[in-house]
Amino acid sequence: MTAPQAPVPTAQTPALARRLVIAVDGPAASGKGTLARRLARHYGLPHLDTGLLYRMVALAMLDAGLRLDDAEAAAATAAGFDQGAFEEARLRGRAIGEAASVVAAIPEVRQALIARQRDFAAAGPGAVLDGRDIGTVICPQATVKLFVTASPEIRAERRHRELAGRGETTPYAAILDDIRRRDARDSGRGTAPLRMADDAVLLDTSALGIEEAFAAARAIVEGRRAA
Repeated sequence: MTAPQAPVPTAQTPALARRLVIAVDGPAASGKGTLARRLARHYGLPHLDTGLLYRMVALAMLDAGLRLDDAEAAAATAAGFDQGAFEEARLRGRAIGEAASVVAAIPEVRQALIARQRDFAAAGPGAVLDGRDIGTVICPQATVKLFVTASPEIRAERRHRELAGRGETTPYAAILDDIRRRDARDSGRGTAPLRMADDAVLLDTSALGIEEAFAAARAIVEGRRAA
């Protein structure tokens, strides 16, 4: 797996008078990862895709022949895996995404990964993290909180194109079913469910292209920093 994105100096970096932590939450394939990476690059901050951590746990368990619903084994795996031991290409497939959603519903796994995420957010001049519970659990004091969403149909179309671009042929209907199932699991779990933080700003990207969504996200960040 590639290392977390290193800070890239930009014209905006000297203007960061205080630490800037941006929390980007949202459901699968909403565009939150793309926006988080763009924001990190724009502000010269490191970025962490926290969903990859859960994919790593799931992949490590599958490689070891463990059941994904074995809470004890999942907690032990989450507490001791090496983030540098995985190729990102193996982590990005549809099957691993579904497996990660199962593992992420285990409270002990989420608890084991909290410290990794908070340590990342606490280092340096700030950070951009994207996931499901960044603004509500991991970084409740984040400078800016975005909740990025889109309709299930639009998200399924995006994921279909993404998988096709990697040579993974999956019917659109199957991907839409995955999206809806993951939404229900992520929103319905007892620990750290997917939800919009009270002080987050909603950004619906259903009708927005990448550049339009990034411009909207940047405007939200600048508005919150000014406030």
